[in-house]
Amino acid sequence: MRVILMTGKGGVGKTSVAAATGLRCAELGYKTLVLSTDPAHSLADSFDLELGHEARSVRPNLWGAELDALMELEGNWGAVKRYITEVLQARGLDGVQAEELAILPGMDEIFGLVRMKRHYDEGKYEVLIIDSAPTGTALRLLSIPEVGGWYMRRFYKPLQGMSAALRPLFEPIFKPIAGFSLPNNEVMDAPYEFYQQIEELEKVLTDNSQTSVRLVTNPEKMVIKESLRAHAYLSLYNVATDMVVANRIIPDRVTDPFFQRWKENQQQYRQEIHENFSPLPVKEVPLYSEEMCGMEALERLKETLYAEEDPTQVYYKENTIRVVQEQGQYSLELYLPGVAKEKIQLNKNADELNVRIGNHRRNLVLPQSLAALQPAGAKMEDDYLKIRFS
Repeated sequence: MRVILMTGKGGVGKTSVAAATGLRCAELGYKTLVLSTDPAHSLADSFDLELGHEARSVRPNLWGAELDALMELEGNWGAVKRYITEVLQARGLDGVQAEELAILPGMDEIFGLVRMKRHYDEGKYEVLIIDSAPTGTALRLLSIPEVGGWYMRRFYKPLQGMSAALRPLFEPIFKPIAGFSLPNNEVMDAPYEFYQQIEELEKVLTDNSQTSVRLVTNPEKMVIKESLRAHAYLSLYNVATDMVVANRIIPDRVTDPFFQRWKENQQQYRQEIHENFSPLPVKEVPLYSEEMCGMEALERLKETLYAEEDPTQVYYKENTIRVVQEQGQYSLELYLPGVAKEKIQLNKNADELNVRIGNHRRNLVLPQSLAALQPAGAKMEDDYLKIRFS
């Protein structure tokens, strides 16, 4: 299955680009699903028809769906939710409050990943296009498999074993005192089974032969800066970007003096987009005279974006992580475009290398060739952070 994730700052037009990409894929005969995981859904508005949690046919070979996080939660997390509700009710909270608090913050984001995994496993579609949340939320999603794995390995598995051993002994004493039961096997197994799904999906997301991110941006200073940060953070999580879409460029035929300053600024920012994202291909989309709603508008956008091209191709293959051996020394090279060396913090703990850029962190499990060595220096060169080991 080909997986294409559309992301960008809120309001840049990623939903329209996702919908138009879906139209072109379907036109070429691929069974295509466009799935919105953005909590503020607008995919239905883009197609100008009603969409729900289950996939609905839009036209031949094309389906659309908008994630309902509550339905996913009940199907994947129901046992845990009911147990947390029982605990909270025993502590004096009424039913409604307990049920609301049983849904942990950020769960709706996580279930977007679970839904992707299910579609991937079912194999019903040949192309899965994700209209994802704005960049900040999307990047948090990408960090979930790694952060979850850290907690599972160090805390949850030992706790799971202790719970299974102690529950038969302490349950008769515990429940009369506390007012609720100790978690049963169904409750204890659910988080780990849930994590296993996410871990398997990580392998799909980091396979740049089948999964790509396409960054949608506008020729504006703040939007470009966020897109550049997103590109670096995606590389940090080993997720490849294969294209940038520069949207809403004022056409040359617009000659009204009111837009003259806008056009001059955009010309400068267009040049920055091409230079800063090089060697990624950049596709430019004009600012249309009407909003991108309905099939007629999306058909026009589809032609502008792809013409006779196949959108499922990998436009550019990024190699975001590589191990290099030179003159008897190893180095780990991370592709972090646009990031200054002074903004990067490194720390090695046992066989893990912790890389931190701003509020984004990744724990890299090092290969055996590097795990026994210590970092001996680092430098930025050609957008790669090159870490020497000795």
